[in-house]
Amino acid sequence: MSSTQHEVDHALAYPEPPASPLWHRHGAKARPLTDAQKKRNCELLDLAQRKPRTTAA
Repeated sequence: MSSTQHEVDHALAYPEPPASPLWHRHGAKARPLTDAQKKRNCELLDLAQRKPRTTAA
């Protein structure tokens, strides 16, 4: 192969399309969790991690 020939992947020669507007969140931000909600989430996570996994039938 000579140095004047280049193998080019033409699929990469074009720019990426713009991101979908649906990927961007507009409006009010989510409210922060209360301490009670955080505690409940931690308890549920702990329970889920200890519970043996079940397989779908």
